[in-house]
Amino acid sequence: MAAKRKPTTRLKIVRPSGNRDENFFALVYEVARQIPKGRVTSYGAIARCLGTRMSARMVGWAMNGAGKVKPKVPAHRVVNRNGMLSGKHHFDTPDQMETLLKKEGIKVKNDTVMDFEKLFWDPAKELGF
Repeated sequence: MAAKRKPTTRLKIVRPSGNRDENFFALVYEVARQIPKGRVTSYGAIARCLGTRMSARMVGWAMNGAGKVKPKVPAHRVVNRNGMLSGKHHFDTPDQMETLLKKEGIKVKNDTVMDFEKLFWDPAKELGF
């Protein structure tokens, strides 16, 4: 078994409390805010982290509305399970997602994150779920 990697920054652990008033989108945004610069994760990884494996599409819906949320959500760091920029059309311009990723040093080719496996950030592992 591989040794557990110690996070380089202190991360806030987010766990659903089960309270009826807790909003799924708010939990998604809280996890997404913890994705380190220069790293990416997937819709499915966020869903698994929140204990709802089958809710990757709901995570996608949350990311679609993330541009209006305060504090800011780095939705550009959330891609599909193959590293594709499947949500790019929900940004102000079709190339904004790629531009934001490139500013963080992430290489993108043909709307796909290069070295996706190397740059992948698994919230369930990193947040200790």
